[in-house]
Amino acid sequence: MSSGMIRGLGTLLVAVAFIGLALWVFSPRRKSEFEDATLLPFKDDPQALKHVEQAQASRSDKA
Repeated sequence: MSSGMIRGLGTLLVAVAFIGLALWVFSPRRKSEFEDATLLPFKDDPQALKHVEQAQASRSDKA
């Protein structure tokens, strides 16, 4: 195997990994999981958490 072939296979491997990761991230089944994760920074502040949840609710009502 030449170095060009190894580099080509490496590029192909990275491209497949990128596409797989993109499909995983944008999968509709993961949406609720990621929405819960967006609230983690506000977990210690109940007032901020309430504000963010209200904003998400109003945004989902418009959609």
